[in-house]
Amino acid sequence: MLTVVNTLPFQQLQAFLAVARSQSFSGAARELGVSRSAVSQSVRQLEEELRVVLVARTTRSVSLTDAGRRLVEAAGPAVAQTRAALAEASAKPGEVVGRLRLTVPRVAFDFVIKPVLPTFRERHPRIEVELVFEDRRVDIVAGGFDAGIRLSEFLERDMVSVRLTNSFRFIVVGAPGYLDKHGTPQRPEDLLHHECLTFRSNTTGSLYAWELERGRRTWRLPVRGGLVTSDGLFCADWAEQGLGLAYVIEPLVTEQLRTGRLRCVLEPYAASVPGFYLYYPSRAQRSAPLRLFIETVREFAEQQMSSTKTKEQR
Repeated sequence: MLTVVNTLPFQQLQAFLAVARSQSFSGAARELGVSRSAVSQSVRQLEEELRVVLVARTTRSVSLTDAGRRLVEAAGPAVAQTRAALAEASAKPGEVVGRLRLTVPRVAFDFVIKPVLPTFRERHPRIEVELVFEDRRVDIVAGGFDAGIRLSEFLERDMVSVRLTNSFRFIVVGAPGYLDKHGTPQRPEDLLHHECLTFRSNTTGSLYAWELERGRRTWRLPVRGGLVTSDGLFCADWAEQGLGLAYVIEPLVTEQLRTGRLRCVLEPYAASVPGFYLYYPSRAQRSAPLRLFIETVREFAEQQMSSTKTKEQR
C-alpha cells in the first residue's frame, strides 16, 4: 500500500535520525537538547505519518526495523546536506559554516587528529567538529557521520579513501624486568606461555588474537593473561610496569623503546599495516566542511610521508 506524506515532518525526522545515531532515546534527547518524552513523541508521530514501525523498543534496548534502516540510508545524507545548506546561507562571502562529524579510533588521535585539528580550526573557525571515538566497525551512513578514520583492513570496498599515514608495524613489547624474570619469547608460539595483556573487541566481543607474520607465513595467536581491557592503549603502560607483554603500534612506544623502558621481542615476526585512512561514502556526497577537512589532511599526509622518506634516505 502506498503511503502519502502530506507534510514534511522535518522535526520528527531529525528526532528519528538522532535516535538511530545514538541507538537510544536518552542519547538523542541529549544531542537535540530536548526531553526524552519529546523525542519519543516525535518518533511516534513520524511512524503514524508513515504507517510503519521504524524503531523496535524494549525495556533495555532500541534497534531499527528494516523500514527504519531504509529511511536512515535514504534520508540521512539528505538531511545532513539540508542542514549544511541552511548553515551556509548565514555565512559571509568565502566563509564556510557547518558541521563535520567523524568516527575515529582512539589510537588515531595522536597520529592524525592532534596534529591536524589546530590548523583546521584556525582556517575554518565556523565549522563545528564533532569527534566520536570508538574502535568498533561503524556504518558511517547509518551513524550520521560525514567520514571516518580507520586502518585499511576496516574499510568497505565502496568507500572513497584518502591515505593519512605511512605504514607501520604492530610489535610485541615487554619491560626489562618482566623479560629477565620470565624469559624472552623466541617463537610466536612462546607467547602462549606468557602473561599477555589482552583487549576485547568492541565489535565481536572476543579477545583479540595477536597477529604476527614472517615472509608468507602468518600467525593468529589466542594469547591470554590476567588483565583484559576494552582499550588497548592501556596495555603499553601496563607492560612498562612489568605486568606482562603488550601488542602495540610501534610509533606509540618509540620513546619507551629509545630509553629502554620497553624492549621489542619477536621483532622478525612484527606485522606491518598500510596505515590510517580517511574514508567516506562517495565524492557526490561530500559536504563543504568535509571537502575542506580532506584538503587539510592531504597537506598533513604529504608532509608526513615526505618527512619519513627524507629520513630513510639519510
